[in-house]
Amino acid sequence: MVMYRIRVSRRATKDLASLPKNYIRLIADHIEALQAEPRPQGAKKLKDRADYSLRVGPYRILYDIDDDKRIITIYRIKHRREAYR
Repeated sequence: MVMYRIRVSRRATKDLASLPKNYIRLIADHIEALQAEPRPQGAKKLKDRADYSLRVGPYRILYDIDDDKRIITIYRIKHRREAYR
């Protein structure tokens, strides 16, 4: 099994820190799981972009996958109302 490396942008780190405490661990677990399966069931490819969105309750993890380098870049973690603006 090929594992991907996870990179979390500074902005996504700030997003995560501002979330309610009960969601921080849940979202962190989902991000860790992306290492083994970068396109899990429920992940959606965003229209007109090469990015993906993963739903965790009312929040969305927005990320990009580089299959050549095996790197997943998490660039935003936002509430669904704000995620796609």
